[in-house]
Amino acid sequence: MLRIGSVVMGVSDVPRATAFWTAALGYVPLEETEDDWVVLVPEKGGAGAAAGPQLALGLSETPVQEHPRIHLDLYAGDAAAQAAEVERLIGLGAQRVEWDAYPPDADFVVLADTEGNRFCVIDTGRG
Repeated sequence: MLRIGSVVMGVSDVPRATAFWTAALGYVPLEETEDDWVVLVPEKGGAGAAAGPQLALGLSETPVQEHPRIHLDLYAGDAAAQAAEVERLIGLGAQRVEWDAYPPDADFVVLADTEGNRFCVIDTGRG
């Protein structure tokens, strides 16, 4: 049986992206960071599947997609936690994205990391 080992994101600046995602998620590099590749894992959990997914950042010259086919969803427990996390992530360098596909009752906020990669912060308290 296969399982997902890592989610891989292309970035133009691996050290900058590493700084953002380690602060955003509380992850640490699995091994020494290189200029073109790093694998991040949950700080307390190591690389085990129960600890959470790995996030790999690889050097890429591919332009960022305006409507990416794959992206990260980060879960917040309720609307207040979502708002607090959005502000914390913006403080780390993320930017709000003017998203043209928000439904009227959206439970998500679209942000871009320091590399322009889009991700969502989800209010999971809505049921």
